[in-house]
Amino acid sequence: MSAPVSSSRVGVWLIGARGSVATTVVAGAAAVTAGLHPPTGLVTETPPFAGSGLPPLSSLVFGGHDTVDCPLPKRAEALAAGGVLPPGLPAAVAAELAAADVEIRPGGPAPGDHRTEDELIAAFAADIQDFVRRCGLTRAVVVNVASTEPAPAGRALPPSSLYAAAALRAGCPYVNFTPSTGLHHPALASLAAASGLPYAGRDGKTGQTLLRSVLGPMFTQRALGVRAWSGTNLLGGGDGAALADPAAAAAKNAGKERVLADTLGTTPEGEVHIDDVPALGDWKTAWDHIAFDGFLGARMILQTIWQGCDSALAAPLVLDLARLTTRAHEAGLSGPLTDLGFYFKDPVGEGPAALGEQYEALVGFAGRLGRSDGAGAQSGLDGSRRQGEPGGAGRLGGSGDACEQGDPGRAGLDGEER
Repeated sequence: MSAPVSSSRVGVWLIGARGSVATTVVAGAAAVTAGLHPPTGLVTETPPFAGSGLPPLSSLVFGGHDTVDCPLPKRAEALAAGGVLPPGLPAAVAAELAAADVEIRPGGPAPGDHRTEDELIAAFAADIQDFVRRCGLTRAVVVNVASTEPAPAGRALPPSSLYAAAALRAGCPYVNFTPSTGLHHPALASLAAASGLPYAGRDGKTGQTLLRSVLGPMFTQRALGVRAWSGTNLLGGGDGAALADPAAAAAKNAGKERVLADTLGTTPEGEVHIDDVPALGDWKTAWDHIAFDGFLGARMILQTIWQGCDSALAAPLVLDLARLTTRAHEAGLSGPLTDLGFYFKDPVGEGPAALGEQYEALVGFAGRLGRSDGAGAQSGLDGSRRQGEPGGAGRLGGSGDACEQGDPGRAGLDGEER
C-alpha cells in the first residue's frame, strides 16, 4: 500500500535565497508545476519515487535568508540573459518569484553587526518560525545553497553553522548543499543529536565529482591501476569568486578527493585546481586527466571534459532533497540521512561511495518512506528504529514552537550561489 501524498503546504527555506541556485530552484519549481517545462533532472519525479508520499512541487512555499537585496524577479532576468533560464520564463513565473522574494529576510552577520552568536541564531530561527506560522505551513526544511566559506579557525561559529543551529532551534530538518561547515561544527554535534530532526549533506554532487563517482569504481572493478588523477575547474559567477579564496577552494576540493579515496581504495597523485573566470558566468568546465596502468604495465590515459550550467545542475537536486527530507521528517526519522549520499560529495554517515550503490540505497530509502505511516518511527538502513521528535526545538533554547514548515531563502556572506 503506497503512502498518501500530502496536500499540505511545505516550506523550503533557502540560505542564500537570492543567488543563482536559489533563483533557479524557485523558477524551476513554478515552471514544472505550471507544465511549462518537463521535470528533467528531478530524480524524485521518476517511477521509483511515485509511491513515497513526497510533497508535490505545487505544495512548496519558498523563502529564506540572504545578505543582498537584488529582487528575485530581477535576478531571474539576469539569469535568462545569461542563458541559465529559458527566454521568457522570468515573465511567465513572475508572480511566484515575487511571492518568494517577499519572504526573504536579511542574513548575516553583516559588517558592524555586534550581536552574539546566540542572538543571531535566535533571530534567524524566529524568521523561520514566523514564516511557518504566517503561511500556515505543516513543516519546513532549511537548505544551505550559499557560497562556499573557508573552514573555520578557532571555536567561533561560521555563518553556515549559525544558520544550521537556527534550523535546529526552529525545529526544522536541515540540508547542507555546500562544502561549508554547517552542522559539522563540533559545537553543534550534541544539539543535532538532541534535536530529534533529520539532516543531510554535504556539498552537492553536480558535475566533476558525479563523473568521478562513476569512473572510480570502473577502474577498481576492472582491476586497472590508477597512477594519477588531476583536474581543473574553470567557473565564474559568485561561486567562482568565492572559490578564488584558497581556503574556500580547499574546503571544496576535500569532497572531490574523498570520492577518489573511497572508490579507489587509495589516493592517487594529482590535485584539483579551481580557477575563477568571471566571463564564464554561471557556466563551468571541468577537465580530468587520469593516468592508469593496464595489462603488463601498459601506460594509458583517459581524459574527460564536463561542461555544464551549475545552477541548472544543482536546482533539481535541491528540490529532490527538500522533498525527501521533509518526507523523512514526516515519517519520524532523525539523525543523518545516510541514504541521501547519492546527492553529495561528502555525505554524512557511513555509506557507499560509488554512484550505482548510492542510487540503490536511495531507491530503497524511497521505498521505506512509502511504507511508513508517518506515526513517528521508521527503520533505518541498518535496521535500527529511529523516533522523530518534531518538538525537540525547545531543548535548543527556542520558543518551543516546532518549525514544521519553512520556505526558500538563502543567505551567504555575499549572497551568491553555492
